Amino acid sequence: MGTFLGFAVTATLLFCMAQGEVLFYDFVVNETPIEMLCETNRSVITVNGLFPGPEIRAHKGDTVYVNVTNLGPYGITIHWHGVRQIRYPWSDGPEYVTQCPIPTNSSFLQKIKLTEEEGTLWWHAHSDWSRATIHGPIIILPVNDTNYPYEFDDQHTIVISEWYSRDTKDIIDEALASGGDPDLSVAYTINGQPGDSYSCSNGSAYNITVVQGKTYLLRIIHSGLNEEMFFGIAKHNLTVVGMDGAYLKPLNTEYLMITPGQTMDVLVTANQALGRYYMVFSPFVDTTAPSNENVTRGIFQYNGTYNHSETPVLPELPGFTNKSDAGNFTIQLRSLNSEEHPSTVPANITRNITITVSVNQQPCPANQTCTGPDGSMHSASLNNISFSAPSISILQAYYNNLLGVYNETFPDEPPFVFDYTGNVSALGEAANVSTEVLMINYNEEVEIRFQGTNLGAAENHPMHLHGYSFYVVGMGDGNFSDSYVSDYNLVDPPYVNTVGLPKNGWTSIRFKADNPGVWFMHCHLERHASWGMDTVLIVGDGKLKHQKVYPPPSYMPPCTVS
Repeated sequence: MGTFLGFAVTATLLFCMAQGEVLFYDFVVNETPIEMLCETNRSVITVNGLFPGPEIRAHKGDTVYVNVTNLGPYGITIHWHGVRQIRYPWSDGPEYVTQCPIPTNSSFLQKIKLTEEEGTLWWHAHSDWSRATIHGPIIILPVNDTNYPYEFDDQHTIVISEWYSRDTKDIIDEALASGGDPDLSVAYTINGQPGDSYSCSNGSAYNITVVQGKTYLLRIIHSGLNEEMFFGIAKHNLTVVGMDGAYLKPLNTEYLMITPGQTMDVLVTANQALGRYYMVFSPFVDTTAPSNENVTRGIFQYNGTYNHSETPVLPELPGFTNKSDAGNFTIQLRSLNSEEHPSTVPANITRNITITVSVNQQPCPANQTCTGPDGSMHSASLNNISFSAPSISILQAYYNNLLGVYNETFPDEPPFVFDYTGNVSALGEAANVSTEVLMINYNEEVEIRFQGTNLGAAENHPMHLHGYSFYVVGMGDGNFSDSYVSDYNLVDPPYVNTVGLPKNGWTSIRFKADNPGVWFMHCHLERHASWGMDTVLIVGDGKLKHQKVYPPPSYMPPCTVS
């Protein structure tokens, strides 16, 4: 895979201030020929010609500048997933939320402000479905490289991706025009390799060579678009020690369940007999919607003398539809909550928000043939509002007091109450299509209760919030009840930026609104986000200078060029 590229100038410009070093990277977006599954004459959009893209490696508190030059065929944006970007939403990246796309044959210098993040995060395109091939790791090391709360001998980064047989922008553009389902991916890849389970893969598989007795840190990133995954290594236990750029209490497990958008730091000790062992990603599917049920395999192989031609051993993973095992893994995660890495869970909630999360259908427009369910168009919503992106960025409109770009009327409660997870067949499935934002005052202590509904093809939804990590204080099946608050974990809940909302269930999160700006919130299943399962949080400025959004950079991509 693409590792630390020489374009990084490890700041000889060492400003050695309290906030750390200053680093520079160059990203060039361009069409790149990639050979995959015997496809010929196929090019995809990549950064620096790599799939996955180049790694950004920094230390906690560093500032990273990335000059993104777009030589691709259409506009692009880049998001630094999980980086809070304190007071600086200008480089956060989601198109028409914090910026307009970077036009072809132009550049945009983006600033990544690392503060509390430590561990594994990632970057990806945040325009159309371009992140299918435009993504890569962000590795954030402890300040002095040594004060990890766990020990290991070596480390490897593992990026799980989805591979499509044609241009993903064409796929989603056509699906949105017809109202139908977008194409499924045709393969999964580990660090750009589909593994040996696919015909025409030429036996290619990503390999990790290990030394018996040593412990390895695996930095696992799920960059895929639409499928959640189980992961395991045959005959080896895993110990989860971090997630989304924050440490966890060590969790010993035989498998992981990881959703698109999430990252996990996992220890594995090479304590088995010399040999070759498959490491497998297998999808978790809890919906009636179309899904890619292939798997991808890499090889965890020992260094030493043995029969290297023997077929590797396969792990025993939960079945595709095993909702129980998926949920049982997730609810065991706990923050480290140590003296060095304390949990600060908001306890005095000043803002309670309930958001229903639904898959909807919209009526087919007159004189058009639609290919969604029963001739309708697929749609999705939060609190029955299907997000419609404006033609200029919401951040620029907010900062410059431009009227008519969005409405400050996203509600704190669903528009009407019903048995969210019961029989909804008598309810209409259309949502209101508009650009609504949720206004939050600076320093409010916020609780959001995501409530899944049984509308449409219900499933687990990985909900991601830009500009914040949050504490997952509660989760369960069915409809939320106020009586569940007494069972919240307010001591050591996981501190993450992406959380799975169980199918026909609920999840409660808490955070302190201490980062002013315009922040996107959305399902990280790309088809749902494209259908409108999104909204925007605008956190107002505080009274003091250090509580206000920084001014914009001298150049932002223009909103008048496609």
